[in-house]
Amino acid sequence: MDNGPLPERLGDALRYGPFHRALREAIEYRGLSLTRITAHLDRLGVKIGQSTLSYWQRGLRHPEVPRSIDTVRALETVLRLPSDSLVVLIGPRPRAGKADEIVPKFTEVSRVWQDAPALLAEFDAAPETRTNADLRIDAVHDYIQLGPHREQRSQTTRFVVTAARSGPDRYFATHGGDDGCLIERAEITTAEGCRLGRVRRSAVSGVMAMELLFDRRLAEGETHVFCFTIVDGSGGTSPGMERTFLRGVGTYLVQHAFHRKAMPARVTRQYRRGEGAEPVGTEGLVCGIGRVTSGYFTNLPAGLAEILIEWT
Repeated sequence: MDNGPLPERLGDALRYGPFHRALREAIEYRGLSLTRITAHLDRLGVKIGQSTLSYWQRGLRHPEVPRSIDTVRALETVLRLPSDSLVVLIGPRPRAGKADEIVPKFTEVSRVWQDAPALLAEFDAAPETRTNADLRIDAVHDYIQLGPHREQRSQTTRFVVTAARSGPDRYFATHGGDDGCLIERAEITTAEGCRLGRVRRSAVSGVMAMELLFDRRLAEGETHVFCFTIVDGSGGTSPGMERTFLRGVGTYLVQHAFHRKAMPARVTRQYRRGEGAEPVGTEGLVCGIGRVTSGYFTNLPAGLAEILIEWT
């Protein structure tokens, strides 16, 4: 159904989801009460309670698939939305996580991420302990280039993930710049496997959150590779790299490529359960051919994988 251009906010909601956000934005834009919507649906031969619609738009319940598809299509007609614009956002019914799975919050692992939950909330993403829960992280590779003033110039990250269940079509990533960085100037480019969606930044903390969109919804058990690069040379002397994992990861490789005019005195890798915890697995890294150090971690639980750089 084509009723002319939609406002940007509603268009973004229909493009990026989730379903409850798109439905809420559509209802607000059309200015219809739930009573009027249910009356219109009734004339189309579709029976649904106002309470159910209220639960749907607040994200407290999710339409059942395939039982609710006809109802959602009727909603598209009543709200004058493009055909299947809401249907594609239904996806599979969300499943509860494992009862014994304990996922920490960002700030329980590192204070660096104190602004991350608020930034993710602007995407209408799931609570931080459920964000990306439908994707198992098999491997991560960070390749970081440093400049002649010991500053981090760029970070290229490649993820290998597997869908724990059918439906995930995006990944929410966070990035924290070094002290003094101008995070609002950081540039993000995507390579294989994803395109950039929405981005939110906090100039005060130097943290940003980004939405990386896949080209399709992944099937259960499907493995997907995606890559993106962040360019930002505005920070001060880089202390190294700290990657936070809220869930375990199969393998993590982090490499630092140093400028010939700024070589490190020492580079160390280590793992900690969280900020303030004792480090384990501490190992000195060799800066080899090409002025590159490589820190490799396997079978990491939730916590901090760190590379510490000491300068001359």
